[in-house]
Amino acid sequence: MMGLDFTGKRTVLVVDDTPDNLFLMKSLLQNIYKVKVASSGEQALHIAASDTPPDLILLDVMMPEMDGYEVCRRLKNDRLTLHIPVIFLTAKSAVEDEEQGLELGAVDYITKPISPPIVLARVKAHLALKAMDEFLRDQNHFLELEVAKRTQEVTAIQDVTILALASLAETRDVDTGNHLRRTQFYVKALAEKLRDHPRFRAFLSTANIEKLFKSAPLHDIGKVGIPDHILLKPGRLEAEEFEIMKTHTTLGYNAILNAEKALGTHVEFLSIALSIALSHQEKWDGSGYPQGLAGEDIPIAARLMAVADVYDALISRRVYKEAMPHALAVQTMHMGRAHHFDPDVLDAFEEIQEEFRAIAERFADSDSDPEYKAAVPRPFANHAAGVSVSA
Repeated sequence: MMGLDFTGKRTVLVVDDTPDNLFLMKSLLQNIYKVKVASSGEQALHIAASDTPPDLILLDVMMPEMDGYEVCRRLKNDRLTLHIPVIFLTAKSAVEDEEQGLELGAVDYITKPISPPIVLARVKAHLALKAMDEFLRDQNHFLELEVAKRTQEVTAIQDVTILALASLAETRDVDTGNHLRRTQFYVKALAEKLRDHPRFRAFLSTANIEKLFKSAPLHDIGKVGIPDHILLKPGRLEAEEFEIMKTHTTLGYNAILNAEKALGTHVEFLSIALSIALSHQEKWDGSGYPQGLAGEDIPIAARLMAVADVYDALISRRVYKEAMPHALAVQTMHMGRAHHFDPDVLDAFEEIQEEFRAIAERFADSDSDPEYKAAVPRPFANHAAGVSVSA
């Protein structure tokens, strides 16, 4: 503990420019405390900021060069000495003098000539208060560390839960490879680009962008409920099969919602996951599914996910198609501006398209060419307006 010597004594610093006063105070205190003395303000500040600072300072006011008020002001403005209690010990006895000392942060104000019992009692009381303050600050620091630790653990559990659920869905669809990781970073890049846009800044807070990043992998969680003969079919789906495939949005939404209900409480970090799972196949012109939402009725999270999902589907090899080159994918998506995609979101995508390309290369599937140079596009299964490709 700060200020203790090997005998367990607390340290008191006496600051006074008069040798007789220093001798008097040292004689009074030395049987109980370890006493340090300083004959000037500068010397006092040096001792207070040293590796062995005092536990309490008895401070004269009237000193040459730097008076006690200035010493106290500097002590309280320095984080290293802020918590050292200061008691003024002075011949200045006017009420306004005492008010000034206390306003500067002193814990007490004793006027000369002193009463030894009063000085000893007040020093003892303020050292006891300081010990309690140190204990509480240590406890608060411990609690802050524990809260940070628990928060980190909860965050890790959330991350693992999301990735475990998403990976479960991905095991049903062997062609998707690193699709989950890529779409995570696509969505985050779009959100960062749009966070200051007037239409989106109210929603795209730092906290929500983090939730978007975490929730993106759950967009296709509902595919767990799609039969293999449809999910893994290598060719074009029949109309009735495609209707079943479309139910992955509601299946995913209900799976997340039921999990939340089972917990018996609203889970904030899943709120964005719900909107992404249900609405990422909606289109700006209202021709999407499952609800046929249009324009601003489509959740922002789902609008961002739609761009990320379609781009990745276009540039990725699937059982029913080859990968499309990046430039052609961007051109294809542009045709869906204001039809499939929110025009402002699509514009943002086009502005940061090279960042999308870099993400695709960073998380490229091991059996595909990162540059997609050799890809030869062929007709896609079940996509409308040249852009909607199931991922």
